[in-house]
Amino acid sequence: MIELNLVEWDQFISQFPEHHILQSGIWGEFKQEFGWEVFRIQSPDGEFGAQILFRSVPFGMRLAYIPRGPVHRIKGPVHPSRFDSLWPEIDELCRSNKTVFLKVEPDLIELTSSADREEISSKPIANYLLPLETLEDDPVGNIVPDGFSRGFQDIQPRRTLIVSLRGDEDRILGRMKQKTRYNIRLAIKRGVIVRQCTDLEIFYRLISKTGERDAFSIHSKDYYKRAYDLFYPRGMCEFFLAEYDQKPLAGLMVFAHGSRAWYFYGGSSNAHRDKMPTYLLQWEAMRWAKSIGCTEYDLWGVPDEEHETLEGEFVDRSDDLWGVYRFKRGFGGKLIRTVGSWDRIYKPLVYSLIKMWSSLI
Repeated sequence: MIELNLVEWDQFISQFPEHHILQSGIWGEFKQEFGWEVFRIQSPDGEFGAQILFRSVPFGMRLAYIPRGPVHRIKGPVHPSRFDSLWPEIDELCRSNKTVFLKVEPDLIELTSSADREEISSKPIANYLLPLETLEDDPVGNIVPDGFSRGFQDIQPRRTLIVSLRGDEDRILGRMKQKTRYNIRLAIKRGVIVRQCTDLEIFYRLISKTGERDAFSIHSKDYYKRAYDLFYPRGMCEFFLAEYDQKPLAGLMVFAHGSRAWYFYGGSSNAHRDKMPTYLLQWEAMRWAKSIGCTEYDLWGVPDEEHETLEGEFVDRSDDLWGVYRFKRGFGGKLIRTVGSWDRIYKPLVYSLIKMWSSLI
């Protein structure tokens, strides 16, 4: 097994400039400070690698997780069997760590139709989350490799909206819904100011208010501060704050790597919502992402439903991520769905108990 330290891993994945930020060495360092142990390995042929997170569970056992990986050299469509040289290395590591199961969430798009395949194959690679997963005999790309089962639970959102940052600002705005463009301009007209900020106390107050209002859980204050402190000095993160009359209204943390940017965390107060601060906030984050070379802006998470269902029901629904979709859809992003999670099971009985327990909570 070829295990790499942080420096070696950073050198290794520098060969794959479009790897997902969740496979970056600094993301592993970040998660290590919040209860995870990190291992980084490569295949013997040097073609593949994975940053694997481990977390302890009772009775001396562990769970393992590969977020948005493995990484690899392959351009274009990839069949899971191409990873075969890496799985034995991962198995050795997991078994030596008394792992119940390994969850893998690849950075692969699920193609839902032959039309999707034709559209994607006709576009520049950087327009899409890559690599793509497809087979000649399985045009929807719904593939689980040998030795895995379909994951019973996804960690990262499976469906999202990707906003293209290609073209000038007028073209980007032109791809948005008319109402969203109007709200961006309305926020400017009504005196909303968006600026880059370093005060994470403000951000935590805003996201706490949003969690309380919309009934979702948030991370600790230290979690957001540490993420900012690690990624900001590397030019991979910004905190944008929307204000009116010097009062904080909304904030977001945007992350960037290679050609992609991700809107991971955000929150807003209840004040002056009629001034549409969140629309201008997203627009300024997109402008920043474009200024540092990104061509895609991932709005990170909408309900896992087909486009027709989303468009048919978003007006009437507000549960789960439906309110989020109502807001995000206006920015003109392309709806994509990843292949979801694959579970590699090492201790079937314990795995079954964990799966049963998860279904009850």
